[in-house]
Amino acid sequence: MSGWDEGAVHYSDQAQFPHGAGADPEQAANRHTVLRKFKEFIRNFARPNEPNVFPYRESLVQNPKFLLVNLTDLLTYDKDQDLRDLLRKNPSDYLPLFETAAAEVNANLKARVAGETGEMEEPQTGEVQILLKSDEDPVSMRALGAQYISKLVKISGITIAASRTKAKATYVTLLCKNCKNVKVVPCRPGLGGAIVPRSCDHVAQMGETPCPVDPWIVVPDRSKYVDQQTLKLQENPEDVPTGELPRNMLLSVDRQLVQTIVPGTRLTIMGIYSIFQASKTSTSHKGAVAIRQPYIRVVGIEETNEATRGPANFTQEEVEEFKRFAAEGNVYENICSKIAPSIFGHVDVKKAVACLLFGGSRKTLPDGVRLRGDINVLLLGDPSTAKSQFLKFVEKTAPIAVYTSGKGSSAAGLTASVIRDNSTREFYLEGGAMVLADGGVVCIDEFDKMRPEDRVAIHEAMEQQTISIAKAGITTVLNSRTSVLAAANPPSGRYDDLKTAQDNIDLQTTILSRFDLIFIVKDIKMFSQDKKIATHIIQVHTSANAAGEPRDTKDDNWLKRYIQYCRSMSQPRLSDSAATSLQQTYVEIRQKMRKQANETGEATAVPITVRQLEAIVRLSESLAKMRLSNVANDIDVVEAVRLFENSTMDAAKSGINQHINLTPEMANEIKQAESQIKRRMGIGSHLSERRLIDDLTRMGLNESVVRRALIIMHQREEVEYKRERRVIYRKA
Repeated sequence: MSGWDEGAVHYSDQAQFPHGAGADPEQAANRHTVLRKFKEFIRNFARPNEPNVFPYRESLVQNPKFLLVNLTDLLTYDKDQDLRDLLRKNPSDYLPLFETAAAEVNANLKARVAGETGEMEEPQTGEVQILLKSDEDPVSMRALGAQYISKLVKISGITIAASRTKAKATYVTLLCKNCKNVKVVPCRPGLGGAIVPRSCDHVAQMGETPCPVDPWIVVPDRSKYVDQQTLKLQENPEDVPTGELPRNMLLSVDRQLVQTIVPGTRLTIMGIYSIFQASKTSTSHKGAVAIRQPYIRVVGIEETNEATRGPANFTQEEVEEFKRFAAEGNVYENICSKIAPSIFGHVDVKKAVACLLFGGSRKTLPDGVRLRGDINVLLLGDPSTAKSQFLKFVEKTAPIAVYTSGKGSSAAGLTASVIRDNSTREFYLEGGAMVLADGGVVCIDEFDKMRPEDRVAIHEAMEQQTISIAKAGITTVLNSRTSVLAAANPPSGRYDDLKTAQDNIDLQTTILSRFDLIFIVKDIKMFSQDKKIATHIIQVHTSANAAGEPRDTKDDNWLKRYIQYCRSMSQPRLSDSAATSLQQTYVEIRQKMRKQANETGEATAVPITVRQLEAIVRLSESLAKMRLSNVANDIDVVEAVRLFENSTMDAAKSGINQHINLTPEMANEIKQAESQIKRRMGIGSHLSERRLIDDLTRMGLNESVVRRALIIMHQREEVEYKRERRVIYRKA
């Protein structure tokens, strides 16, 4: 009779150890030793430099819900039987053991408490969740294959979606329909289900009806549950090979990790690479029983934000080299010479791009208001002035960058969209370009071709640096702390000096005031300059070898690392003298603008507001950041004001004013053109601008004269433009 009940004793372990762990005494003994080792590790581990501090015991007392364990500590604690390797090779077996060990240690650390009757009782302790972290490099998502199944892996990426929280049963209570027998079955962790036995183990007595096959009903109220959430992790944009689509991975998080992550966060996760049977598979996979879908059961999350991504991964030599470079006198010029070296000229644009890459300091005021530190730049001008080349360069050089084109970008694609999950039919959030580039740069090409309603979506992201969403029952705020570098063409394709600044810059003032620097890039036809540009371009074409030089990539990479280092180490502030001089400059600029508005009788195309004052502050801080200095001084402010005057102020003054110095012949021609326009168009009639100009040029009038006449009539409010300036309407 000995051993008749042996098989039933260990039956609660079936889900964790499906290989009949209870039956093999050797394995049971081994598991017992491992459990003991884990307990000793939590109790006795101390770092070599602090022999009397027990970090894991302390953290259990502080927070008994979870315990964050570093895998390198396991290795240093136990060198002969490597606990770390056991966890690595079959984590689904040994992690529950580790959690049991932690719960037992936690119970022992607590003192007895007086119960209701006054007797001393053991304190109630709950489960402890073990979270793992390690210092190794993450694997690429593309490298995860069949050999990693059921092993511990570490990958990094961006969360693009998070589902709602669900309750996941850990133990399911079953009730027999026939004999009311109750059985508790453990559930597999992650996305797995419970294994329900086919038959009831109740032995029928005389006269009883035997239990049928599949007699069990699940009793949901008496089962045990934990929280669970699924996330979608996408590869980091910088890791995706050119021309490939980024890969996604399904993650399942439970208990303490639930609802700690919002879409758009960059993560590095440790997890168990597992498989599950997808419920709603496509028709082609209907009969394929052996095909499973992979997912990762997360056992540890590290958020990689700007701070942690910084100094930890710079070598000592690199840091010394950076400090040496920053101590040289002409850091600013050196950095500007490294920016887009293949582009000739455009010195100020290069300096502005350098400032954009380094960025100012982000500030949080005592009342919780955040001031942005990122610099936004708009390049507006003629075709073939290397605007898109600047954008491509920034995309390569910035530590985090997303490149989009205006025509193909919708508001949802730039900010965030709400998507319905196919299998569960519930809505979840997916972050767009501005959310994915959090902490970096968004380059938007063809900015003027965007639909106006899509452009409005960027307003909040550019100034408040958040994106709020209220759609389909989801109300949330996402971070988008990004700089925006945009390139646009004027409405007529080329920059037309005959038109006023307002007509050339066909963007609303609301979005223009959010750009710190606005550059008008013109293609000026000058013999000497054309010769230099031609020489430079031909030199670039002849000296570039087909395979691409290896030295160049190192240079690019160096600049990328230096920018990363400066952004993480330096948060400069204005000095007192610089602040005073800046204050005076701003007041003077406003006075000049007021004077100009009074003279011309209309407001400037580019508004000069308090935002522009903040822009100069940010520029000064970024110039100080390039030198790794913590104080922005007078020289920085002077240079920032000069950049601002050469870009935004220049744009505000560009184009023609009403007081054009006309020669008498010119004035006569314009008068003639005006009378012809009035003849051609009756009061209240509409006509396409193109057609009107064609008709009048056929009558022998010069096109530029007709355009000037139209501008003057527009300023007198005799005609009005409609439909994006394509149609002219003559007013009474």
